[in-house]
Amino acid sequence: MTDLVNLLDPFFIIKAVGLIGVFAVIFAETGLFFGFFFPGDSLLFAVGLFSSQGFGDVQLVALGCFIAAVLGDSFGYAFGRKIGPAIFTKEDSFLFKKSYVEKSKLFYEKHGKKTIILARFIPVVRTFAPILAGVGKMEYKAFLFFNVLGGALWVFLMVFGGYFLGEMIPGVDQYILPIVVLIVLTSFAPALKNLIKRK
Repeated sequence: MTDLVNLLDPFFIIKAVGLIGVFAVIFAETGLFFGFFFPGDSLLFAVGLFSSQGFGDVQLVALGCFIAAVLGDSFGYAFGRKIGPAIFTKEDSFLFKKSYVEKSKLFYEKHGKKTIILARFIPVVRTFAPILAGVGKMEYKAFLFFNVLGGALWVFLMVFGGYFLGEMIPGVDQYILPIVVLIVLTSFAPALKNLIKRK
């Protein structure tokens, strides 16, 4: 149980696996259907915060995360295009729930191509939106445009947001836990709003 909690702790991830590991997690969360449980938003914010404390050059960190996010979405798109409708008939398992796909499908139908941008800021949907774009055979040029734009907005807002907060507030590392909790709650706010609306 402790190991699972650590995997969801962005600061544990950064310290344990370094920058290459951070890039791998961003790729997995945006490109692999089992990556939905990784803390993408808080991880990006945290790595920006760490950069303000000398962890690395924030511009290189942001660029690496951006490339990982774009490649992740492109991989998800290719995966969806290859497996097609099979994803809708896959049985529930520890790492997969049909409800996640259905939720993403409804979001995709409601918002169309701009879902690829909006989904970047919504956990779970962020993972499945590119896969569904591939399943629906969205034109790759259009997908790539929204993929790059959404990836840039998501990564740079989160990473530089963390960086500038770290620059402005002395001893910000003392407030790490409440900051991460706030980011997680903000990330899940749209999903919670939907759930309350349905009930």
